[in-house]
Amino acid sequence: MTRHWLMKTEPETFSIDDLARVKIEPWSGVRNPMARNFMREMQVGDGVLFYHSSCTPPGVAGLARVATAGVIDATQFDPASPYYDPKATPDKPRWDCVDVEYNATLPRLVPLPELRGERALAGMMLFTWSRLSVMPVSDAQYAAIIELAKRPAVPPAKRAARRPAPRKKPPKSKPKPKRRR
Repeated sequence: MTRHWLMKTEPETFSIDDLARVKIEPWSGVRNPMARNFMREMQVGDGVLFYHSSCTPPGVAGLARVATAGVIDATQFDPASPYYDPKATPDKPRWDCVDVEYNATLPRLVPLPELRGERALAGMMLFTWSRLSVMPVSDAQYAAIIELAKRPAVPPAKRAARRPAPRKKPPKSKPKPKRRR
């Protein structure tokens, strides 16, 4: 069964263009246990939404797939690496990753505000776990984002108009009259 994932990267560090150039890259340096555990669930062939983060605007820039699962993250053993983990040993590694393979650059970047405004994506983990760099995406969410990328860009003013209407607050109850003694 093929699953889908969203994986974040800063484009100044490694972009979809970099992945297109090198073809396959280990998704190393992840040091969040929840993100690591998601990578442990990945299987060869799973689809990946390649998300550019910490930039203006952030958004989904391309597609990749899991090429190799269960790869030991070598950066945990390198004292010169910013991802070095002194508690990790080759006998007991703490961090693993996957190799991702370039699939496609989307026709356009689908920016975060547009993703938030799309009703089909309302329950997406991206909106509630903003600091998580690897997360699952449903088949429907994956397909909706690919379709969004095929459409013309939505101007920011129209994006706001497409947002779901805010929930109405329940009417305030009337204050109880003071009792007279």
